[in-house]
Amino acid sequence: QNMNIQVEDIRIRAILATYRKRVPVTEGYVEVKDEGTWKQICDKHWTMKNSRVVCGMFGFPSERKYNTNVYKMFASRRKQHYWAYSMDCSGNEAHISSCKLGSHLAGAGKNSSCENGMPAVVSCVPGRAFAPSGHSGFRKAFRQEQPLVRLKGGANTGEGRVEVLKNGEWGTVCDDNWNLVSASVVCRELGFGSAKEAITGARLGQGMGPIHLNEIDCTGFEKSVTDCKFNTESQGCNHEEDAAVRCNVPAMGFQNQLRLSGGRNPYEGRVEVLAERNGTLRWGTVCSHNWGTVEAMVVCRQLGLGFASHAFQETWYWHGDVSADDVVMSGVKCSGTEMSLSHCRHDGPHVSCPRGGGRFGAGVSCSETAPDLVLNAELVEQTSYLEDRPMFLLQCALEENCLASSAHNTSLTSGYRRLLRFSSQIHNNGQSDFRPKNGRHAWVWHDCHRHYHSMEVFTHYDLLNLNGTKVAEGHKASFCLEDTECEADVQKQYECANFGEQGITVGCWDVYRHDIDCQWIDITDVPPGDYLFQV
Repeated sequence: QNMNIQVEDIRIRAILATYRKRVPVTEGYVEVKDEGTWKQICDKHWTMKNSRVVCGMFGFPSERKYNTNVYKMFASRRKQHYWAYSMDCSGNEAHISSCKLGSHLAGAGKNSSCENGMPAVVSCVPGRAFAPSGHSGFRKAFRQEQPLVRLKGGANTGEGRVEVLKNGEWGTVCDDNWNLVSASVVCRELGFGSAKEAITGARLGQGMGPIHLNEIDCTGFEKSVTDCKFNTESQGCNHEEDAAVRCNVPAMGFQNQLRLSGGRNPYEGRVEVLAERNGTLRWGTVCSHNWGTVEAMVVCRQLGLGFASHAFQETWYWHGDVSADDVVMSGVKCSGTEMSLSHCRHDGPHVSCPRGGGRFGAGVSCSETAPDLVLNAELVEQTSYLEDRPMFLLQCALEENCLASSAHNTSLTSGYRRLLRFSSQIHNNGQSDFRPKNGRHAWVWHDCHRHYHSMEVFTHYDLLNLNGTKVAEGHKASFCLEDTECEADVQKQYECANFGEQGITVGCWDVYRHDIDCQWIDITDVPPGDYLFQV
């Protein structure tokens, strides 16, 4: 028979001092809660396959050997309380509830014994849990070589749309036959545990480009999902069937080091951090100087609240805890991949925040879904060209700061500017529509071009030399954010004509053609050579 054991009814209890100090615990007794009491499992019928399943549940990619002699000594000194059953797993289960329940032990009941045995121990490979944090975040794959698999579009660590690298190009996986066994191979390959959920129907956003794999069939023991059986033909599949996963990740306790205070709902508020000051732990605020969406993303992820919808530099309208008004963290700069705000660069114990905390404490609002804007890079490459454009045709562009500063000294009658022009196609691959933050009442009318801007800067265009230094830049204001085209079954919702609503619907894309003003970088002052173009 199968068991019905909830996640909270099983634990790894550290016995050795070395492991007691660690968060999360990676080695110790496997214990099951039975009628309110934690009991050990007799190791007589315990196998490494059982250990593999338990490790996977706790967010670890695999099991490993441990020093049995130490545990024998320990077990001989203590009276143990044994669970009445043994367990029989095949090793590819995502949860021990799927394993078979073994025989009753001798003296089954409240005082089951484990003759000549001892409590079952697991030791797990840490995987992602102890990966280096800091500025590099958790970007490094579990294996050091170029990863063949990545997760995109998920709000939290260890979740996202599955994308596979094949012939140098990233592509998605079709969800036909997608299940927990195959999803667990992906999770373990990335250094997490087994899969908590195998997600179908592009619920974590649609990808772009090719669909590389279909009808995946894994045994559960493959090193990579690319080692499983699969069908390379993806006829009948489209990006509305992109497969995704939610992996079991180690419980690091990060969500207890942070809270949102004073908001109207649990998804918003002033950010308050638990920090050590003069030997005691106390709550305090985060300096809002240079606080932005990337930092807010890390906060929302750390609290398990999804994506950041806004980052706030003033929070006087949210009455947080007055005792937590003092600033305990300043100079925060995140890369966006960190699992905790403390992993971002910051000033450490020497806080510097001229405006102070309180009403100027950093704040966030989080959302379970978000738009995800992705550029079609191929189209940029296919449509780019150089144009020498006479200055008298660039009056409006000059007014909107779309030219390099040297353009102000260029003769209006005989001068020209050299422009790198291209088209851009922006897809919304996320889970909610992209809308300008400002409502129509706050849009700005530009008289020269005779249109409204719903956002002053929608896209940044940067030209970098090979050292990564910026040598020229451009930007695009959103004078018209609309659904130019959509996937087959998606209805267009946003149209700019007649002062209409602006935005990009999920599954649609907005095209800015190469022949409209400001869809360029002014490279007049840039010498010929090789450069990187960043959008």
